[in-house]
Order: sequence, then C-alpha cells, then structure tokens
Amino acid sequence: MSRRNKRRVNRAADEKPNTMQASQVMDAFSNPLFRLGYGSQSPMEATEYPLTRLSDNYALLNSLYRDNWVVQNVVGIIPDDMTKNWFTLTGAISPEHLAEFDRVQRMTQIQDRVNAGLRWGRLYGGAAGLILIRGHETLMDQPLDLETIMPGTFAGLYILDRWCGIVPDVELVTDIGDPEFGLPAYYSITMENGDTLTRVHHSRIIRFLGRELPYLEKIAAMYWGESEVEAIYKDIVKHDNVSANMAALTFRANVDRMEVANLDQLFSITSGQQQQRFWSVMQAQSAVKNNFGIQLVNKGDTMTNTQFAQFSGLSDVYDSMCLDLAGASRIPVTKLFGRSPAGMNATGESDLQNYYDYVDTLREKSLRPILYKLLPIMTMSAWGMIPEGLDIAFPPLWTPTAKEVAEIAKAKAETITMAYQDELLDQGSAQKELKKLADETGMFDSITDEQIKANAGRTYQDATALRDPLAGISFSQPPADESEGVTDE
Repeated sequence: MSRRNKRRVNRAADEKPNTMQASQVMDAFSNPLFRLGYGSQSPMEATEYPLTRLSDNYALLNSLYRDNWVVQNVVGIIPDDMTKNWFTLTGAISPEHLAEFDRVQRMTQIQDRVNAGLRWGRLYGGAAGLILIRGHETLMDQPLDLETIMPGTFAGLYILDRWCGIVPDVELVTDIGDPEFGLPAYYSITMENGDTLTRVHHSRIIRFLGRELPYLEKIAAMYWGESEVEAIYKDIVKHDNVSANMAALTFRANVDRMEVANLDQLFSITSGQQQQRFWSVMQAQSAVKNNFGIQLVNKGDTMTNTQFAQFSGLSDVYDSMCLDLAGASRIPVTKLFGRSPAGMNATGESDLQNYYDYVDTLREKSLRPILYKLLPIMTMSAWGMIPEGLDIAFPPLWTPTAKEVAEIAKAKAETITMAYQDELLDQGSAQKELKKLADETGMFDSITDEQIKANAGRTYQDATALRDPLAGISFSQPPADESEGVTDE
C-alpha cells in the first residue's frame, strides 16, 4: 500500500462519525452542589483521553527502546519466556527423524527468529517473518504449495517490522476456511527508497502482532496491532520522573549557609580585584570541603547547615510507580525490575505462577498458530513428508523442586495403584499409566512395552491369587456316592 493510500485509510477511520458521542447522555449521575458526577466542575470530569496513536511514532518508540531499560524488559521478557522451552514434537517419530528435525531448526535458527519477530511485534505493534525457501525466489506472489518444498530447502525467516520493508496490500483474504480470513492477502516487500522489491502471498508470511485493536483502529493501523509501549507510556513517564527527582534530591539534601560581615558592601563598592579574591577563597573552600574535611571561616562569621529534603516516604512512592508499571505490562515486579520479593514470608512464587499461566495463554494464542504454519514447512524440508498425527506440545514453564516432583510422583502412583486394586484397570494398563509419568517425574521409565503387553488383561485378583499357596484347593465334602463305597478294613 502506498503512503497516499495509507493516509487515506487513516483519514477515513478518523472521520467516521461517532454516533455514541453525537447522542446526548441522559442517564448519568450528577451532583453540581458537591461537584460530583457528569457535568460538574471537578478534576475527575475534566479528565480527557485524546486519541494519540503512539504506535505511529516510530522515532519515539526507537528512542524509548534504546534509552530505557524498563521498555527493553517489557518488550523482551515475555518473548524470551514464550520461546525459552520452545516445543516438543508428539506422535510416532523415530529418533533419527527427531535428530534431523532438530538439525533443521539449528541451521535456520528458527527459535531466535521467532523470538525476534515476537519482540519487534510487541515494540512496534506489528512485524512479519518472510518464509525463505530455496528455489522459490520467483514464486513469492503465488500460494505456498507444500509439495514443492524439497528436502533441505527451508532457509528460515527474514524478520521485518511494520515500518521497515513490508506493507500490507488492500486486497483481503476472502476464503472463510483460511486462518487469515479478513487479513491482507498480499504484502509488498519494499526497499529503503520505497520502491517495491517483490509482492508476496500471505501464505509465505508469518505475522507477529502487539496488542489487538478494535476493527476500525485495526484498519487505521493497516491490520497491525498496538505497541505494548503505547499502553504503558504514561506509567513509564511517571516512573522515570519519580526516579530522576529522587536522584536530584540527593544533591539538594543539605544546604550550607555562611554569614559574612559586610557582604553587601563587598559586592557594591569594592573593586573587582577584591571581589575576585573573595570568589577565589570560596572556590578553594568548596574544593577542599568533603564529609571528613574542615570548613574554615573568619572569626565572627557564622556557618550553618540546613537539611533540605526528607527521604522517608520516597521509597513508597517509587514502589507505587513500579507496581503500576508491573500491572500495565502484566509482568511481576520481581521479574520486571529484578527485585527480591518484599514482605514477611514473601517468596514471589504465586506471582510467578500467575505470570507463567499468562505466558501459557500467549503460547497457545499467539505462538501455536505460528508454529502450526511453520511445522509442515520444516518437516517437508527435514523429512520430505508430513507424518499423520504430528503435533506439538509446550513444556511447562514452571520447574518444580525435587521435593515437589517426589510428592507428585507419589500421589499419582498411589492413584493408579488404587484404581488397579479396585480392578478399574488391568495390570498392563496400570503399567502404561505409570510409564506416562516418566516425562514429568523421571520415574517408571524402565517399564518396557513388552512387559505392558504381557500383563494386559491381568487383574489385581489374578495377581494376588498366585501369591496364595492354597489357591485352587477346595475344602468341600466329597459326594455321597463316593463316601458310601468306602469301607473300613
């Protein structure tokens, strides 16, 4: 899309009439006597929220990211946690195929490329990854056909942010069966001077977004999202100003005051040489003065020290700014600022657990669709085929301690044993359930498939019957006809 068309889309979204604003509000609370509610002259009613669209300010976003470490953490921490444990393949895959798939990932650095796309999508509100396949240089404007991907041809992703190198087209995807229905059907890869280098079909593009926008704002943003920095910008300003003022107060914590006799005459009627000598004396005293030095004054002159600032409540104010930033960015204070948990008996585990639950939501919502689009491409490049039943699973972010792992293993093993003893499971099924715990607990992985198959169908009663030495022996009386035929000799 040209810059002229982009301005036309933005202008159309800005000029669209707002029927909610045009209608008169008739059901609002108002108390003019106490200056409360709608229409009253109060600070609350004077508050306005103008539409600024900070995500469009490319220079400001770059400056904030380069200069502000809090912005860097907000942009980078969540993508790092989303991709640090990556994913595992599920299904009937041989170790040789897994090794070849891992080699493709290492050669293309796909984990780092996806991390970079997520990072720039959060900073700028949108980024894209161009899928690179050797031999497809002349097919970029055509839908990606998986059958045309030869082994070893996948070359990774080329990451572009929404302001540098990629522009969505006005044509949208109309196929309701396409996962990208309603999004741009083509993208133009542009050069630095704005000239179009190539036109790319959407099936060859991986989209990375920031925060989602409502429909009209999405159109104004050319179907990208909102920068994470825009949502927390005011809290960043408050945090930086508070911390800067606290640092400045340390220079003004104490003010020295010295009484000098006839100071007004010194500056009014004395010669310039005398004034210069006075300034030289003051500068010499300032140079040698320190916390352990001595201030020399003439006899009769008075020297006083006045404490200018109090610091007792500043830490609480600063902590409030940090809490606001943590809430706006949805990252715990302990992780965003690298601080230890505060308060008695505080461990920070509950905050981290809630945070990891949020990251798990992002992995399912944002990362899984990206991997589903890349997975068949990587398997075709690694194996030359797409196996049936192939899927991915995300390893847990929370790593339990050895004690927690032992407790989990004990609780789950006892549950399986109880189900087996109640004959809800046979011995083979119970062993199979125990073997499933190997990935989670590191136990029961020595149970072989042959053992499970051999014990299939054997119940708890069958197993305990073999331990009873009298099992199978009957103590009932012999039949009457047999007893009658026996005589005493």
